[in-house]
Amino acid sequence: MSSFFQINQSNFTRQVSASKRPVLLEFGAPWCKPCKNLEPILLGLSEQWGGKINFAQVDVDECPDIAAGFGVMSVPTLILFVGGEARERLTGSSSADKIKATVTPYLA
Repeated sequence: MSSFFQINQSNFTRQVSASKRPVLLEFGAPWCKPCKNLEPILLGLSEQWGGKINFAQVDVDECPDIAAGFGVMSVPTLILFVGGEARERLTGSSSADKIKATVTPYLA
């Protein structure tokens, strides 16, 4: 998901913890088929929600410390951060409707 922020140790605080907008962070990997299937759904939601929320991705192979720090045991895992805090989590394949139901209450 090249149009989303790529998160690593050096930019996590700036892009996620200090973000004024909610951040939907996908923990995934290039080899993960369910992650690839989730990408079009997330891209569609990013267009639909335009500017109300930031979308970002962590490659768990490149940033295992971030994944471990949030207890990510399988991919894909989506974690919604609001005010720098993890508020919601979805693990495994998720439909657009399920993601909307989880995230919409946090959008301004």
